[in-house]
Amino acid sequence: MAKRVLVAVSGGVDSSVAMLLLRDAGYEVAAAHMKLWDYAEVGGDSYQDGRCCSLEAINDLRLICERLSIPFYVLNFSKQFREIVIENFVSEYRAGRTPNPCVLCNTHLKWSAFLQKARETDCDFIATGHYAIVENDLNRNRYCVRKGVDDTRDQSYALWGLTQEALSRTLFPLGKYHKTEIRALARRYNLKNAEKPESREICFVADDNYHRFIKEWEEKQGRKIEPGNIVDENGANIGRHSGTPFYTIGQRKGLGISNPTPLYVHRIDAKNNDVVVGGQGGLFRSNMIVKDINWVALDNPQKSFPAEIKIRYLHKPSPGTVTPGENSTAEVKFDIPQRAITPGQSAVFYNGDLVLGGGFIES
Repeated sequence: MAKRVLVAVSGGVDSSVAMLLLRDAGYEVAAAHMKLWDYAEVGGDSYQDGRCCSLEAINDLRLICERLSIPFYVLNFSKQFREIVIENFVSEYRAGRTPNPCVLCNTHLKWSAFLQKARETDCDFIATGHYAIVENDLNRNRYCVRKGVDDTRDQSYALWGLTQEALSRTLFPLGKYHKTEIRALARRYNLKNAEKPESREICFVADDNYHRFIKEWEEKQGRKIEPGNIVDENGANIGRHSGTPFYTIGQRKGLGISNPTPLYVHRIDAKNNDVVVGGQGGLFRSNMIVKDINWVALDNPQKSFPAEIKIRYLHKPSPGTVTPGENSTAEVKFDIPQRAITPGQSAVFYNGDLVLGGGFIES
């Protein structure tokens, strides 16, 4: 009997091709679209302003699935998404950190609520259009995540939070493909979305303006973002800021300060409502603390080990030493100082293309 798989489809080309690759591989396929928010609520148009979660995307998916005789469902996770992802996104910025909303969405929605729906519909697996590879490593006796073969599309950085149980029921059909090959397959399958543009960086921010989004969101909750002081490393006031949530470590543009040498955001002191700035050299650090670690390829290591550590999505992993601590924490010491280590971002530990584990940068 064919194994059953529930494919998470967004309306984009990647998840649509993933669905068809699995069908052609002999799986019994069903598709489900996760309705995560209403664009009208986050500053856009509910019908067509957006590449997923819009009515246009849902209607396109319904037509594709009808043509291919694939069962199609819409799952409303908007309440969970608001509580788990959006509220965290705003509160992290308010606390002076820079969040990774995709990590929370993957860990607590796609591989939690969505996986539960798959169980309820008697599906053996879930699948997505992520560019990553999941495998059962018999030598390690663990399910592991590896980078996708397309370096320009690899999404393993956002998958460090997945548990062994979740990985055991996960398929990534696109992991061994390049994006150009997926576009070509979409044309061969005669998919309407074959030339659809890439999805936006923060999917729930309609115009990619997260400053506007946070400001309007907080106003709706009856909360105000207060301006404050921009200070140097000695604590001297040298300017004013429009609100700490609108700044991030390493930022240079938009400070509104005239200075003989360029100034960058070094720290965000949310408690005192200060943005601390300084020269380029002050952005480089060799150490950081990582919290809330989930070990993927390793089984709760106790001793220090070498790894390549990635500290943001577009960052090239840099070699260093990871020393596990108590309560799912670790200290990381880089071989070479890294620029703009940012609290709230994910730190992911690699051995080549293998994800060893990851967590959130604490300090």
